[in-house]
Amino acid sequence: MNSVVEVGMTLNYVIDASCSRFKDAPAIGMAMETPLTYGEFHERILALGVHLQKEGVSKGDHVAILAENSHNWGIAYLAVVRIGAIAVPVLPDLPESDVHHILNEMQVKALFTTQKQIEKIYELKSALSGPVITLDDYTAEIRIIPVSTFSNYLDDALAAFREDKEDPYFPIVGENDLASILYTSGTSGYSKAVMLTHKNLTANAYAASSLADIQPGSVWLSILPMSHTYEFTCGFILPLLCGARIAYAGKTPTPAILQKLCDYEKPYAIFAVPLVLEKIYKKRVMPQIEKSIALKLMCKVGVSRKLIFRKIGQKLQAFFGGKLELMGIGGAALNPDVEKFLNEAQFPYLIGYGMTESAPLIAGGPLGDKTITIGSTGKPIPGVEVKIIDPDPATGIGEITICGPNVMQGYFEDDEATESTLGADGWLSTGDLGYVDKKGNLHVSGRSKNVIVMANGENVYPEAVEHKINAYNWVVESLVVENNGQLEAWVYPDYEFIDEETGGKSRSERREYLAQQLESMRKELNSELPKASRMAKVFERREPFIKTATHKIKRYLYNGHAMVG
Repeated sequence: MNSVVEVGMTLNYVIDASCSRFKDAPAIGMAMETPLTYGEFHERILALGVHLQKEGVSKGDHVAILAENSHNWGIAYLAVVRIGAIAVPVLPDLPESDVHHILNEMQVKALFTTQKQIEKIYELKSALSGPVITLDDYTAEIRIIPVSTFSNYLDDALAAFREDKEDPYFPIVGENDLASILYTSGTSGYSKAVMLTHKNLTANAYAASSLADIQPGSVWLSILPMSHTYEFTCGFILPLLCGARIAYAGKTPTPAILQKLCDYEKPYAIFAVPLVLEKIYKKRVMPQIEKSIALKLMCKVGVSRKLIFRKIGQKLQAFFGGKLELMGIGGAALNPDVEKFLNEAQFPYLIGYGMTESAPLIAGGPLGDKTITIGSTGKPIPGVEVKIIDPDPATGIGEITICGPNVMQGYFEDDEATESTLGADGWLSTGDLGYVDKKGNLHVSGRSKNVIVMANGENVYPEAVEHKINAYNWVVESLVVENNGQLEAWVYPDYEFIDEETGGKSRSERREYLAQQLESMRKELNSELPKASRMAKVFERREPFIKTATHKIKRYLYNGHAMVG
């Protein structure tokens, strides 16, 4: 490497330091396969960086990664930023039109992709001026665009790298240089291109490393897309910073697959979205209690409920391999009923709150802090300041704004959006409403754009009502909207559950059963909800809502529109 010492707040410095310190230790690989050591991982990053430079990629160029998780994804990303180029991770779930928009806007010099994604780029020849490399070594039988397999590309890179006796030359990369441009998959409109520097990402990873006692060699099972900042910072950079080993699931983590992987890998840490825990709670925890009259009665009493939940918590620990010490939960709000269960079950979870624009973590933990309030997102992480703007005198709820080294540089070529989100003083408007309690915990009430102001002036936070609806074991998801001055809820039921409950009944009887369930739930919840939050009608929705990468409903698609069930 060139003789100039890298700044400590670059991704390059973090990787160099870890790969030097943990050279022979396992670093990264697919679950249930032999991982690369830190030394092997480092050599591949450097060799690929040199090769990309020879292919014409230079500092400041954009290189896209449109692919599912793998250790090759990590090698590609770190090789790109090694040479001062800017990585553009693209969420693999995005439709073709969004992929076209991103790649056309970015004008990428190279693209890393996979078989599952390659069809999305067939019509994009003009936006691809450099090599297309398949991380899974896919070669199409009918070659519409020329591709190189990652194995061949890397073999050539390694051969040249090992032959060259000189230290490779890389441009100087500073902490304030851009590392990534990430497109948000927001709940409130079109995607914005967030510009994050090396320091934004490393500062967030360093801060996150203080939230738990992370030991070198600990196993981290990765199930969320690396192209999302939540998994990238917390599930990729953080474990590498600490000398841990990352194992990629490689498949959609259904409960059966997750159990098999955990049984083999026995992970120390997993980062998940609430949906994963909520599914396990509804499908594996609640049925055990609902089927036993004795257990249901015991769960009404605090002491006996805690004993039962602890036993279930032990089974849950066994499900995750028996060595789990950190289940990070973020990306969306966790249902309060599920959190109460996890707390009483003494399950090692940690709620986090963040956004792409803050690289992403704003608040969370620290792990084991007894002053964390249930329903909160824990304390602001080290180095991040939180300020509540224009708090309501009665509730203390106002807009959450933050300041810290993790705050983005702005939105790519969008000064108007940047100025409306990022103040001249460096404070970021999150667009979320919340408050800080007396113990210093941050509570998020909901998105400011989602708040429904009723005719009497009262504010309704639809997310709070949806949590109550979603707690019913026959509900998958719901959306609360305002229609002509009244609240209505649309509910997507768990049809598998409904089928079990109505086995042997006619189609009309099953419809009648579901209608009764919806109306019974409406009346039950209305008796518990404040007057302003009560629902006038509840409707069945017959297909899932369209969601973001972290499974938040894209509300803007439904607000103000009729939803056909």
